[in-house]
Amino acid sequence: MTMKKFKKAILIGAIVLGVGASSSTVLAASAYNNPVEALAGITGKTVESVLTEQYETGKSLGVMANEAGKLDEFQKELLEMRKDALAQRVESGNLTQQQADQMITAMEENQAYCYGDGYGRGRGMMGAGNGGMLGRGQGGCGGFGYNQAR
Repeated sequence: MTMKKFKKAILIGAIVLGVGASSSTVLAASAYNNPVEALAGITGKTVESVLTEQYETGKSLGVMANEAGKLDEFQKELLEMRKDALAQRVESGNLTQQQADQMITAMEENQAYCYGDGYGRGRGMMGAGNGGMLGRGQGGCGGFGYNQAR
């Protein structure tokens, strides 16, 4: 690495640390881009093998994580990914920090009811997914989950 590139890397690192330190919310950013990558990384598999297993068996990612004995780690990583997405929405002005905090609290509470079977509990909405609207979507348990309104 040339000295110029090294200095640039140090400067970028300092800026990132400065922005992170001045932020009112401390987030542990996810190391993964999506749930499949997370499961692959946590279980030591490749993304391709996770996708192949899911396609061939029809198992949800949550079921696969549970069978590997990694459900807790997988759930924590999914929560971090959701927190990252909410932080981006707050930063873009599409969501207030208070709304994001309420959503995070609800997700943390709902994870207590997730056993890796793909079924989760929603908050006051009919349908499936992350408190999703009508229809079917990515469940809070790492698979297609049908939420029960409460």
